[in-house]
Amino acid sequence: MKVSEVMTAPAVAVPPHETLTEVTRRMSGSGVGSVLVVEDGTLRGIVTDRDIAVRGLGAGLPPTAAVDAVMSAEVVTVDAADDVQTAYRTFRRSGVRRLPVLDGHRLVGVVTIDDLLLDVFRRLADLLGPVAWSVLREPPGPPSHAP
Repeated sequence: MKVSEVMTAPAVAVPPHETLTEVTRRMSGSGVGSVLVVEDGTLRGIVTDRDIAVRGLGAGLPPTAAVDAVMSAEVVTVDAADDVQTAYRTFRRSGVRRLPVLDGHRLVGVVTIDDLLLDVFRRLADLLGPVAWSVLREPPGPPSHAP
Protein backbone atom coordinates (compact mmCIF):
# COMPACT_ATOMS: atom_id res chain seq x y z
CA MET A 1 0.00 0.00 0.00
CA LYS A 2 1.25 3.48 -0.89
CA VAL A 3 1.43 6.52 1.38
CA SER A 4 -0.98 8.27 -1.00
CA GLU A 5 -3.67 5.75 0.01
CA VAL A 6 -3.59 6.66 3.72
CA MET A 7 -2.69 10.37 3.63
CA THR A 8 -5.07 13.26 4.14
CA ALA A 9 -5.33 15.47 1.08
CA PRO A 10 -5.17 18.27 0.51
CA ALA A 11 -2.99 19.35 3.40
CA VAL A 12 -3.91 22.57 5.18
CA ALA A 13 -1.28 25.08 4.09
CA VAL A 14 -0.60 28.73 4.85
CA PRO A 15 1.91 31.29 3.57
CA PRO A 16 4.82 32.24 5.86
CA HIS A 17 3.46 35.76 6.46
CA GLU A 18 0.09 34.52 7.80
CA THR A 19 -0.55 35.77 11.35
CA LEU A 20 -0.74 33.46 14.34
CA THR A 21 -4.38 34.49 14.78
CA GLU A 22 -5.27 33.51 11.23
CA VAL A 23 -3.36 30.24 11.47
CA THR A 24 -5.19 29.25 14.65
CA ARG A 25 -8.50 30.05 12.94
CA ARG A 26 -7.50 27.88 9.97
CA MET A 27 -6.55 25.03 12.32
CA SER A 28 -9.81 25.32 14.22
CA GLY A 29 -11.92 25.57 11.07
CA SER A 30 -10.18 22.58 9.50
CA GLY A 31 -10.09 20.49 12.68
CA VAL A 32 -6.31 20.00 12.53
CA GLY A 33 -3.47 20.49 14.99
CA SER A 34 -0.88 21.58 12.46
CA VAL A 35 -0.51 23.39 9.16
CA LEU A 36 2.19 23.34 6.55
CA VAL A 37 3.90 26.58 5.63
CA VAL A 38 4.20 26.89 1.85
CA GLU A 39 5.65 29.67 -0.27
CA ASP A 40 5.52 29.73 -4.07
CA GLY A 41 4.53 26.06 -4.07
CA THR A 42 7.53 25.05 -1.93
CA LEU A 43 7.25 23.56 1.54
CA ARG A 44 9.01 25.92 3.95
CA GLY A 45 8.00 24.50 7.32
CA ILE A 46 5.38 23.10 9.66
CA VAL A 47 3.69 24.67 12.65
CA THR A 48 1.64 22.96 15.33
CA ASP A 49 -0.86 24.31 17.80
CA ARG A 50 1.77 23.69 20.47
CA ASP A 51 4.33 25.78 18.54
CA ILE A 52 1.88 28.69 18.52
CA ALA A 53 1.08 28.31 22.22
CA VAL A 54 4.64 27.78 23.50
CA ARG A 55 7.03 29.45 21.04
CA GLY A 56 4.55 32.10 19.95
CA LEU A 57 2.03 33.51 22.38
CA GLY A 58 3.63 31.88 25.43
CA ALA A 59 6.96 33.46 24.53
CA GLY A 60 5.40 36.91 24.25
CA LEU A 61 4.86 37.19 20.50
CA PRO A 62 1.77 39.18 19.54
CA PRO A 63 -1.12 37.42 17.79
CA THR A 64 -0.21 39.46 14.70
CA ALA A 65 3.25 37.86 14.44
CA ALA A 66 3.93 35.90 11.26
CA VAL A 67 3.75 32.12 11.45
CA ASP A 68 7.29 31.76 10.12
CA ALA A 69 8.50 33.09 13.48
CA VAL A 70 7.35 29.88 15.22
CA MET A 71 7.40 27.24 12.46
CA SER A 72 9.87 24.37 12.32
CA ALA A 73 11.86 24.80 9.11
CA GLU A 74 13.44 21.33 9.27
CA VAL A 75 10.61 19.15 7.97
CA VAL A 76 10.75 15.37 7.62
CA THR A 77 8.74 14.27 4.57
CA VAL A 78 7.73 11.15 2.66
CA ASP A 79 6.90 10.67 -0.99
CA ALA A 80 3.36 9.86 -2.13
CA ALA A 81 4.67 6.82 -4.01
CA ASP A 82 6.51 5.42 -0.97
CA ASP A 83 5.26 2.21 0.56
CA VAL A 84 3.35 2.84 3.79
CA GLN A 85 6.08 0.90 5.61
CA THR A 86 8.41 3.78 4.78
CA ALA A 87 6.08 6.11 6.68
CA TYR A 88 6.07 3.72 9.68
CA ARG A 89 9.89 3.65 9.69
CA THR A 90 10.13 7.41 9.25
CA PHE A 91 7.81 8.02 12.20
CA ARG A 92 9.78 5.59 14.35
CA ARG A 93 13.17 7.07 13.45
CA SER A 94 12.27 10.77 13.50
CA GLY A 95 9.92 11.02 16.48
CA VAL A 96 7.55 13.37 14.62
CA ARG A 97 3.77 12.91 14.56
CA ARG A 98 3.06 14.36 11.10
CA LEU A 99 4.75 13.85 7.74
CA PRO A 100 4.08 16.12 4.79
CA VAL A 101 3.66 14.06 1.62
CA LEU A 102 5.38 15.20 -1.55
CA ASP A 103 5.03 14.23 -5.19
CA GLY A 104 8.44 15.31 -6.40
CA HIS A 105 8.67 18.81 -4.90
CA ARG A 106 4.91 19.41 -4.87
CA LEU A 107 3.00 19.11 -1.58
CA VAL A 108 0.07 16.72 -2.04
CA GLY A 109 -1.01 15.83 1.50
CA VAL A 110 -0.01 14.91 5.01
CA VAL A 111 0.09 11.58 6.81
CA THR A 112 -0.20 11.45 10.58
CA ILE A 113 0.26 8.79 13.20
CA ASP A 114 -3.54 8.82 13.52
CA ASP A 115 -3.89 8.03 9.79
CA LEU A 116 -1.67 4.97 10.25
CA LEU A 117 -3.55 3.88 13.38
CA LEU A 118 -6.80 4.01 11.39
CA ASP A 119 -5.16 1.88 8.71
CA VAL A 120 -4.10 -0.66 11.36
CA PHE A 121 -7.64 -0.76 12.78
CA ARG A 122 -9.11 -1.32 9.30
CA ARG A 123 -6.68 -4.16 8.69
CA LEU A 124 -7.52 -5.74 12.05
CA ALA A 125 -11.22 -5.49 11.30
CA ASP A 126 -10.62 -7.21 7.95
CA LEU A 127 -8.80 -10.03 9.75
CA LEU A 128 -11.18 -10.34 12.69
CA GLY A 129 -14.38 -10.37 10.62
CA PRO A 130 -13.94 -13.94 9.31
CA VAL A 131 -12.60 -15.15 12.68
CA ALA A 132 -15.61 -13.77 14.52
CA TRP A 133 -17.92 -15.32 11.94
CA SER A 134 -16.38 -18.76 12.36
CA VAL A 135 -16.33 -18.56 16.18
CA LEU A 136 -19.85 -17.15 16.56
CA ARG A 137 -21.20 -19.08 13.58
CA GLU A 138 -22.96 -15.93 12.47
CA PRO A 139 -22.30 -14.01 9.28
CA PRO A 140 -20.92 -10.51 9.79
CA GLY A 141 -23.58 -7.83 9.70
CA PRO A 142 -25.41 -5.28 11.77
CA PRO A 143 -25.89 -6.14 15.44
CA SER A 144 -29.14 -7.81 16.33
CA HIS A 145 -31.51 -6.09 18.76
CA ALA A 146 -33.02 -9.27 20.16
CA PRO A 147 -33.22 -9.49 23.97
